Parts: sequence; structure tokens; C-alpha cells
Amino acid sequence: MPKSSKKTEGFHSAAGLIRYFDAEEDVAIKINPWVVVGICVGLSAVVLIITALFPT
Repeated sequence: MPKSSKKTEGFHSAAGLIRYFDAEEDVAIKINPWVVVGICVGLSAVVLIITALFPT
């Protein structure tokens, strides 16, 4: 394969990905990253409390 066709092939595929993610961003739910961290910490605490209260 010639070197020039390899170089342009990557650019076209990257441009398609950028266009896809730009279109997806308009309809996506936006959540603050700290909310996700808080949910993870809270869920971990709930699991630890339940395992402490009801040992197997």
C-alpha cells in the first residue's frame, strides 16, 4: 500500500469519529463527574454497612 493512502485513511476515520461524538453530545445526559464519584462512594458505604449488619 502506498504511504500517502495510509496517511489519509487515518484522517478520514478520525474525522468520522469526531463527527459522531459531536452529534451524540447534543442528546446525551450531562452529569457532573463529582456526582458519579459521590454515587460510587455512597453505594460502597451502603454495601459495607449491609455486610457489617448481616454477616454470612
